[in-house]
Amino acid sequence: MNLALSEEQIMIRDAAAGVLAERSASAAVRHAIEQCAGHDDALWRTLAGELGWCALTVPEASGGAGLGATELVLMMEQMGRRLACVPYFGTVCLAATALAQCDTEAARERLARIACGESCATLALPLSAGFDFGDARSALPYAEETAGGYRLSGTLEQVVDGASADLLLVPARIANEAQTVALFELRGADIAGLTRTPLVTLDATHPLARLDLRAVEVPRSALLARGRHAERALSRTAWFAALSLAAEQVGGAQQCLDLTLAYTAERVQFGRAIASFQAVKHRCAQMMVEIEASRSVVLGAAQAWDRAAAASVEHDDTLADIAAAKAAANDAFRFCAQEAIQLHGGVGFTWEYDPQLYFKRAQAAGAMFGTTSQMLSFIAQHVMDRGERASNAAVRAHADHAQNVLAGVL
Repeated sequence: MNLALSEEQIMIRDAAAGVLAERSASAAVRHAIEQCAGHDDALWRTLAGELGWCALTVPEASGGAGLGATELVLMMEQMGRRLACVPYFGTVCLAATALAQCDTEAARERLARIACGESCATLALPLSAGFDFGDARSALPYAEETAGGYRLSGTLEQVVDGASADLLLVPARIANEAQTVALFELRGADIAGLTRTPLVTLDATHPLARLDLRAVEVPRSALLARGRHAERALSRTAWFAALSLAAEQVGGAQQCLDLTLAYTAERVQFGRAIASFQAVKHRCAQMMVEIEASRSVVLGAAQAWDRAAAASVEHDDTLADIAAAKAAANDAFRFCAQEAIQLHGGVGFTWEYDPQLYFKRAQAAGAMFGTTSQMLSFIAQHVMDRGERASNAAVRAHADHAQNVLAGVL
């Protein structure tokens, strides 16, 4: 597999790195956490409105750039590296991905608003459901059909950017049709019957909220998809979110290494910089190995996703790649965050130093859209299923061959 980047992709990566290094430095992140509930509104206006980053993967028909997963993971890596306190993940990786698979005029209009930076959106997919939508069915609200539309009732416990989004995409089960899933849109800051409760979480740079829906009335036009179409859109979005989050984790791991290298080069012990000690070199080298391995797996999975999209085929064969990428990124980020704290010595866990921010992000991200154990279990099942299909095919081939031989003898 050729993981080389094109000139355009390198420009996207470097531009994102430059902007975020300047506008999402440690002081800006800390200010957003302490004063703005984890939201940097000025940075969001710059990225979404002035620079047009939200248009990256939006189809050209809806006013976007129409680029693929490869370009997005390059962007997300830089977002994770700087802990950018903006609702990019919810708006682009979740909401825009789901809307792009809804073949309605309303969905295309919402995509256009996202592309031009006018809308902050999210998909209320339960994080506790893991990486695949199929596990989330029982946690969804109910939608009761009324004369004018639908009435939504239920609770979604953890929604990315749920307190700030002006466009909420809410999956729900149709009442009296327990197995039928539908996707609805809720627009506006004040929605009758909807209560948004910001959650106090370990990682303050990724705000979550609980959404309580108490007889929320929506018109029929708010229904974006239902049945198998809705389930397919939600499942694909969950997998795409896992890939995007893995890229963000790689960026966080890289920054852990960069912070550690800078600190160990300055910290003097026994008359020498501790970076000169062989044990410290070995631990930093192991961090680099983990990062490069996970970056390669993430980039390979993104390219596989783009090839499937270009060929207009289902992404089923790329899911194991994404599972491997998320598992690798989970482990790499957690390892590098732990090592950063250890190699910073007694100050590594204090508020004044940044490693503790990355450690919290690593713990939170590792539990979102696929834990390592969930991803490894999926890979194991995927391998078993493929082996069974191959075995069955071989059995059928042998049976056909035996039948032909017997036919010739007789």
